[in-house]
Amino acid sequence: MATLNRSGVKIHYETYGEGPAVLLTHGYSATSEMWEGQIDVLSRHHTLILWDMRGHGQSDTPDDPAAYSEEATVADMAAILDAAGANRAVIGGLSLGGYMSLAFHLTYPERVRALLIVDTGPGFRNDEARKGWNDTALRTAEKFERDGLASLRSLSRERSQSTHKSAKGLALAGRGMLTQRDGRVIASLPEIRTPTLVIVGANDTPFLKAADYMAAKIPHAEKIVLPDAGHAANIDQPAGFNEAVMHFLRTVDGHA
Repeated sequence: MATLNRSGVKIHYETYGEGPAVLLTHGYSATSEMWEGQIDVLSRHHTLILWDMRGHGQSDTPDDPAAYSEEATVADMAAILDAAGANRAVIGGLSLGGYMSLAFHLTYPERVRALLIVDTGPGFRNDEARKGWNDTALRTAEKFERDGLASLRSLSRERSQSTHKSAKGLALAGRGMLTQRDGRVIASLPEIRTPTLVIVGANDTPFLKAADYMAAKIPHAEKIVLPDAGHAANIDQPAGFNEAVMHFLRTVDGHA
């Protein structure tokens, strides 16, 4: 375990194994613990880097709402790679973590060897659709403010099993990181030139069309639908998930 000081905000991250770097980012209101079922397999031939986003898990919960943003999250990811001695890495994540991985590629394409996008939406071109997403994000933040961490119990597995310092951080992250300001990320999909694996659970109905869209728009993208899996595909079907990811990594590394 390690801690990175980002202008007074402590960011928790962990590294496992040796080899080409793989950075995985958890979803909103989950933590790095959601990747527990991947640590042993992915760290055998790679340096696996896991971390907790601001307001989540063991990372700090700054009081300033301005400390929570897409830009701050992407900068945190770059700083973690620097701290781990990784100039380039396979960048991946689930849900919000997958979206932030796409945002990272938009900012630092030269640092991305490949993308692993799991149960994720790429954002919205349409202002009205984005407003609908943001309204839902704000209601989620309000629920954490009102009901506290008990709100997690009814959510998908990667969130219901997570441990956080306070609900305040999740509320601030919901307002500042889960909400979206523009359509830059979704517009960037056709410009992605790195190998990309899109994984979605067959039962994750809200994200099936998003997975189809990304697979169609990103050149060289491959899509895998995991049967009997919901929004936390890596937890619901760890064996199938790990097999798919390892095959992808072998291809990226030139060993397939």
